Amino acid sequence: MENIRIGVVEDDPLARRSVLDYVERFAKESGERFTISVFEDGAQIVERYTPVYDILLLDIEMANMDGMEAARRIRERDESVVIVFITAAPQYAISGYEVQALSYLLKPVPWFAFKQELKRSIDMVRRRAGESMLVETRSQQLRLELSHVVYIESIRHTIIIHTLSGKLSISSTLKELEEELKSHDFFRSNACYLVNLGHVTAVEDQDCLMSNDERLRISRPRKKAFLAALADYLGAMPR
Repeated sequence: MENIRIGVVEDDPLARRSVLDYVERFAKESGERFTISVFEDGAQIVERYTPVYDILLLDIEMANMDGMEAARRIRERDESVVIVFITAAPQYAISGYEVQALSYLLKPVPWFAFKQELKRSIDMVRRRAGESMLVETRSQQLRLELSHVVYIESIRHTIIIHTLSGKLSISSTLKELEEELKSHDFFRSNACYLVNLGHVTAVEDQDCLMSNDERLRISRPRKKAFLAALADYLGAMPR
């Protein structure tokens, strides 16, 4: 079983030690294995953030950059990491929805509450396993939820990933991505497009209509297989 990668972001030494002791205790009792990185401020983790963490245990009230602002910036690069806020100020809890936080723990954190939230966080990490992809642009690494990818396009040796929130350019090939995503309901509609079947809203003649209102061409040799894959996907969806 792979290690769960945890980032602990806490500026108070005593509170930081308490969180680390709790994680160590959880590991001993559960048999889980953790790789832990420690940051003393929100700015410290944001400065060189790469989407390698599974869970962030994030204090909110910190001197240089508070946890809420750090979470907003992290969400720009990482859609999947599970965020749990640890705070002495419950009024901030509602703001956690803005950054898709799983929950918050109120200081001083009781062991039982910490244990329950860490278990819930790990369960979410395991459910999400395989549901995201790590991509590298010219300037940064990003982790994308596969459900947010509408389609992937190949243009002159450049790959354009079309997502619900915009476009990304990466260095790869459509063949490599087709292999990587073959078990995640992506299908080649032609030589240029790798389509997320979950975003296909209709098929008209030689085009598939996507959820972002774009039309993508389906090549004639691929149409029969494309329709079969779409039918299999729709048949497998929960009713």
